[in-house]
Amino acid sequence: MRLSSLADYAVVMMSAAARHCGVSGRLNATLIADETGLPLPTVQKLVSKLSAAGLIESARGTGGGFRLARPPATISLADIVEAIEGPIAMSACVESGKHDCCIEENCRVKPHMGAVNGAVRGALAGVSLASLSNPSPFASSEVEKPAPGHRFSTALETNGVEVEGHA
Repeated sequence: MRLSSLADYAVVMMSAAARHCGVSGRLNATLIADETGLPLPTVQKLVSKLSAAGLIESARGTGGGFRLARPPATISLADIVEAIEGPIAMSACVESGKHDCCIEENCRVKPHMGAVNGAVRGALAGVSLASLSNPSPFASSEVEKPAPGHRFSTALETNGVEVEGHA
């Protein structure tokens, strides 16, 4: 799964807005565009979408601009992605409506996709905007990479399934 550019830019924009939270009143699109390097029309489009989703409050005219609607610690990465992309889903077959899948009626994986979608959404919901707006606890040179062939395992709490992989 990969975020669309617009969802990625929304995360960048919201992180910048969070860094200004409590420091300045309302922000404007030009300031955020300059600070982040995002094109001004993109920031303006994101302000509209994020405002419609209730993540930011915006006002037009003199003294206008926008600000976060809630404290950064209460806004999750899932909130931002869903504001731009809609519901988080790894597969469309779990959504109601007609789908273009030729094996949908006999698919043995479909009953489990709700749990997969929930796990992905839960992971994104566990990352707050506050954590994204703070400096990284590791400088890029300090991050240790696993040795070749290093094994790791994670256990999904869903259905007691354990997944092992190689880094």
